[in-house]
Amino acid sequence: MAPATALHVPRKLWQHADPEATEMWSFIQRVNRKRGLGLRTFRDLYDWSVGEKRTEFWEDLWETSGLIYEGSFEKVVDPTLPMDTVPQWFHGTYLNFAENVLFSASPSSPSTRSTAHKEDHKIALTEIREGNTSVAHLTWGAVRSRVAHLASAFRAQGVKKGDRVAVVASTSFDTFVCFMAILSLGGLFSSSSTDMGTKGILERLVQIKPVYVFVDDWAVYNGKTIDLRPKIVEIVSGMKDIEEFKGVVVQPRFSGKMAELSGLERTVDLAAFLEKGDEKAELVFERVAFRDPFLIVYSSGTTGVPKCIVHSVGGVLVNVVKEGKLHRELGPDSVVLQYTTTGWIMYLVSIQCLIHGSRSILYDGSPFQPSPTTFLSIVAEQRVTDLGTSPRYLHELEKNSIVPRSLFDLSALRAVLTTGMVLSSSQFEWFYDTAFPPSVHLRNIAGGTDLAGAFGIENPLTPVYSGGCQGPAIGTKMEVYDSTILSGPGRAVPDGEPGELVATASFPNQPVFFWGDETGEKYQNAYYTRFPHVWTHGDFIQVHPVTRQVLFLGRADGVLNPSGVRFGSSDIYTVLESHFPEIADSVCVGQRREEDKDESVMLFLKMSEGEKFTEGLVERVRRKIGEERSKRHVPKYVFQTWDIPTTVNLKKVELPVKQIVSGRIIKPSGTLANPESLKFYYQFAKVEEVIERMEREKSQSIKSKL
Repeated sequence: MAPATALHVPRKLWQHADPEATEMWSFIQRVNRKRGLGLRTFRDLYDWSVGEKRTEFWEDLWETSGLIYEGSFEKVVDPTLPMDTVPQWFHGTYLNFAENVLFSASPSSPSTRSTAHKEDHKIALTEIREGNTSVAHLTWGAVRSRVAHLASAFRAQGVKKGDRVAVVASTSFDTFVCFMAILSLGGLFSSSSTDMGTKGILERLVQIKPVYVFVDDWAVYNGKTIDLRPKIVEIVSGMKDIEEFKGVVVQPRFSGKMAELSGLERTVDLAAFLEKGDEKAELVFERVAFRDPFLIVYSSGTTGVPKCIVHSVGGVLVNVVKEGKLHRELGPDSVVLQYTTTGWIMYLVSIQCLIHGSRSILYDGSPFQPSPTTFLSIVAEQRVTDLGTSPRYLHELEKNSIVPRSLFDLSALRAVLTTGMVLSSSQFEWFYDTAFPPSVHLRNIAGGTDLAGAFGIENPLTPVYSGGCQGPAIGTKMEVYDSTILSGPGRAVPDGEPGELVATASFPNQPVFFWGDETGEKYQNAYYTRFPHVWTHGDFIQVHPVTRQVLFLGRADGVLNPSGVRFGSSDIYTVLESHFPEIADSVCVGQRREEDKDESVMLFLKMSEGEKFTEGLVERVRRKIGEERSKRHVPKYVFQTWDIPTTVNLKKVELPVKQIVSGRIIKPSGTLANPESLKFYYQFAKVEEVIERMEREKSQSIKSKL
């Protein structure tokens, strides 16, 4: 590995006004008194939580969690077991995820139910559709009633513990009620967004074999209304050979208006399905073992069939307490608006905040309709305290010179969370210098679907510096391994050196298995084949030696490596985003074909509307990359592109492009929003011929002008 370049100390942008008033600080004081410790800082807490006595941290977290459960455990976990054996945590305890969302534990006994912090009359959910034209609220009492009614209909149809129910739907009340109803029975929930292609949806459904699929009748996005009935027909046809599948239940996208369903086989509307249940049914919960499954999510699956990642009830619940209570300070006074689709792990974030008694705002549609400021008006009107969004959204605000703090009353806003891609240092500084109130905590996190949680995360005890994530998640032993080691035992590198993100000790929210992976081979190959008994996450990161912030440099499998100098694609993207507004988007990949002795860096630029791709632009891009990074960062090739592949969640995907330009033929997954975009890149596997053709066309153009 090339030696690490010296990292400058980035600018400090935020720190908590009163860190000793936070729940994390209170937790530190409690464990100090109980354990006779002298923890004083976040780093002290982290080191103890992942050290030799790390089970003490999880035991103390459990005692203060407020979770509803029954049973008891003899030990938290066996710390001597390798993490690739997926050790049992809190064995002997039984919980239900929906019960912990809809009720709070009694202070005297967690095995009884109390609504002390979730009163029937208080608002639990707010539903807002695109354009802010329709705002609806559900109280805790109304939510429980609707969940009980649907759960009784499920029982009447023979749905039981272990059965799967899937949705292809928006972030609506109906989707939430479906989620809670199947979980109340001890079943498993899976969700896909309505904008996913039928091929991608079926790649998921035929693997998990759900008993029912709930689908919206219409989808609305960016001012357009889309009829989903053709997709319903395709889903039913694609599931015809699945014995467990009973049919589709259609949810009305518009209140009081249901699409006509006559002629659709094995399809009923939600109202008809509910008639099979009891509107006055009692809400009953099936408490399941700590490691029993409750949620199926999916790998990005940019090539091939996506892996079906199964998460455990207890593992996710304990992690929700850790992240929400200690890292995020969520509580009954929090109002959370997480912009997401149901096809992204962040949908879980919009739901799990309810465990803390928070109100969640479920938004469906484009955040830029009917104007670029509409979404921000919701933040102000609903007195949102915790806003979840993406670097792409912030970039759009900056590009359009929208200054939220000048346009709206954001006095209730405490935090803005971003994830999904790297947040550049320039965006950090724009956020504080120009866009949002300086008191707002900018929380850049990274982790994701595989652990239903975060590796890099915010905390209230350390400052926010420009770039990266504030630090690691307590209780999760994250390290950086030498990325030049291709097999055998790994080696941790010093802070400041880039490498592979790994976890070297088990944690409760490890996925318990992959659905349909009978031998466990896919599971092991996904995480544990690189380094024995060590979770390899697939991200290329470094830890700042002074601030200890975690800098995400790109996906490890897409890391650029020309002449042995390894760097992340984010190094290139940051330069482009900071200095070239005429570039709408870009993708940067390494090309190494069988005949190549070294890797070449290829940069593809998508121009903003009305802007031209010119030799002068290419020269300026190369010069600025050389100035701000190094001469070795400068791409060998720079080409124009008209489309960049993304997932349906708009996450840019590099690996398919890298494989294609390196001479491979790939089968794109249905989780790509625009798989047709990949066709353009195949020509660059013979880049020399492309350049020769371009030179010939340029010469002919010059001659024609003479």
